[in-house]
Amino acid sequence: MRRSECLLLAAWVALLPSAQTAHAQDRRAVTEPTLPGKTCAVLTAAAGAMPGSDTRRLQAAIDQCPAGQAVRLVPGAATARFESGPLVMKSGVYLWVDAGAVLAASPDPAAYDEDGACGRIDARGKGCRPFLRFAGTRGGGIVGDGIIDGRGGAAMTGRDGETWWQLARRAQRDGGKQNNPRLILVDGARDITFYRITLRNAANFHVAMNDVRGATFWGVRIDTSADARNTDGIDPGASQDVTIARTYIRTGDDNIAIKAGKGPTHHVSILDSHFYAGHGLSIGSETNAGVQDILVRGVTFDGTTSGLRIKSDASRGGLVQRVRYDDVCLRAVARPIDFDTRYDAGATGPLIPVYRDIVLHAVRGDTGTLVLRGHDARHPIEVRLDGVQFAAAARWQVAFAMLSAGPDGVFPVPESVANAAAVRTPGCAASRWQPFPVAQP
Repeated sequence: MRRSECLLLAAWVALLPSAQTAHAQDRRAVTEPTLPGKTCAVLTAAAGAMPGSDTRRLQAAIDQCPAGQAVRLVPGAATARFESGPLVMKSGVYLWVDAGAVLAASPDPAAYDEDGACGRIDARGKGCRPFLRFAGTRGGGIVGDGIIDGRGGAAMTGRDGETWWQLARRAQRDGGKQNNPRLILVDGARDITFYRITLRNAANFHVAMNDVRGATFWGVRIDTSADARNTDGIDPGASQDVTIARTYIRTGDDNIAIKAGKGPTHHVSILDSHFYAGHGLSIGSETNAGVQDILVRGVTFDGTTSGLRIKSDASRGGLVQRVRYDDVCLRAVARPIDFDTRYDAGATGPLIPVYRDIVLHAVRGDTGTLVLRGHDARHPIEVRLDGVQFAAAARWQVAFAMLSAGPDGVFPVPESVANAAAVRTPGCAASRWQPFPVAQP
């Protein structure tokens, strides 16, 4: 390393916060939400409902509901199930799915169709409306102890028995893009709440966010097959002031993916949550507008493919900075740490990813591959390892990285780190590992 690089590294380390400083997080004072105090309508599930009738009465109830109140779905005597096509939410209105009730998405591609492509493969993959849409809304959200079921594994209407998930796999095999509806799209919204709800079996992403200011996910459960392609759990994109707390996610793609393709994403807190099947907690792959001020604290990864992940490349990279991982437990994870600036090894372009001021404190796991790969000598990644402990069998893959060790040590020690202290951080207690809380239908 050149002398100038050493001086830059020393200055950067001096500016790092102490191990106990939570310097990157949602700027709001976030506490556990409560269920709405008022309901404008209580809808009971009805057996033998005519096709489309649930869609009409649900949308009518939402449209007529005053801000601050909830449309509440409750089980009926003969069925607990509502089946609906796409719904558009209204500012300030809550959709409350009560315990035992199931709001199921219609399997008919025609219900979601934008341009004739929904339920088919093309080159764009943008032919479907989402099942639930928040567009420019203020307040409101989705709450309750019931289930919203995207029915991604159900046969689509008029498609010879093919499911949404099978369509996605066929698109991958044939080199096209599937036109599948997202379960929930939050676009241009402010102060949205998701509380205690279970989301399962999305045909595509479960919750996609764009240009959101203020979103709270608390006690949410996301549950989808591990082989269901492109079924991300929660994707904050071009958003700020987001908290995801006490949430459980198992899915077929990223458990969470923080994106910055259409605008910067910053001030995100991911707290006291648990991830199972899935591709891990990702930043990227679109980081071109910048990601910063991210706090991940008190999170467990149990059997994900990747754990703590930052992924981008020269076709969509940008600055990722001030990211802190604190008190994280990982087991049976193939790549527990996976910071890679060459996510697509063949990608070219001028958007070079830069990762700096990344702190890992009290991050503990068993074995696996630990990846820290900067782009080149001019664009190294900058990471501080403080209380990072894995089994002796874990292996580092380090390239173009400026690394330092904190007072709580690191093990195994990467070759590029000198004089690392012995690890002083205790291992993860057995109580940290919780089974996925399966919702009752």
